[in-house]
Amino acid sequence: MKRRASQSLAYRADVASRDRPSAAEGARTIAASTNAGTLATLTATGEPWASFVTYGLLDGAPVLCVSSLAEHGRNLAADQRASMSIVAPSADPDPQAWGRVTLAGVAERPAGDELAAAREAHLIAVPGAAKYIDFTDFALWVLRVERVRWYGGYGRMDLTTGEAYAAAQPDPVAPRAAGAIAHLNADHAQSLCAMARTIGGHPEATAASCTGADRYGLDLTVQTPHGTAYTRVTYAAPIDSYDDLRSATVELADRARIAG
Repeated sequence: MKRRASQSLAYRADVASRDRPSAAEGARTIAASTNAGTLATLTATGEPWASFVTYGLLDGAPVLCVSSLAEHGRNLAADQRASMSIVAPSADPDPQAWGRVTLAGVAERPAGDELAAAREAHLIAVPGAAKYIDFTDFALWVLRVERVRWYGGYGRMDLTTGEAYAAAQPDPVAPRAAGAIAHLNADHAQSLCAMARTIGGHPEATAASCTGADRYGLDLTVQTPHGTAYTRVTYAAPIDSYDDLRSATVELADRARIAG
């Protein structure tokens, strides 16, 4: 009996599809979800220094506008090694559940065409920077990402490379999915339970709620006679727009109904 209970509590990746955003996609999505983070630099004596910064993104690379009068500005001028910690906005009351990413690499001053592109990227993300971006003590820096640590929530974390991060794209669904998730949970609880039973590998499910949605599928929390379990159900094919989310979830519901 204990063995069965422990199985029911596991994430059923053996039954549900494994298709979900990669660590690189997750990291790009978090970086694109906000315009502020914490920049870590090194002082002249080698001590770590953390500073609040705003940023834009140029092909995923954070673009900073930093004053030479600031501690972190002086640090970058002397030692370009840096990292950024970015936390995705979340309504979850548990901070440990918030998605976050650390981007580590080397900061460089852009030049030529890249300087103009970096300036535009920063101003799109931080319009208020127009008041000071051209001051003589301010300079633009681009963080060339070499290493990435992504955390997508409890039990979901991974390392990836700067190359994979640069090649990935932000998820078009996840940042806008809160309203759709609330709608699914409020109005389609029976369909979610059917998905958990027939697609998600929990035929004993008594209830299910949606906790996440992205371009590949839905994350479900499942109630069973043996406790709470977690699974994932994927769409017939990845979607490229938030506008496709409704049709993708309708297809999931139809598939679950037919299978049931």
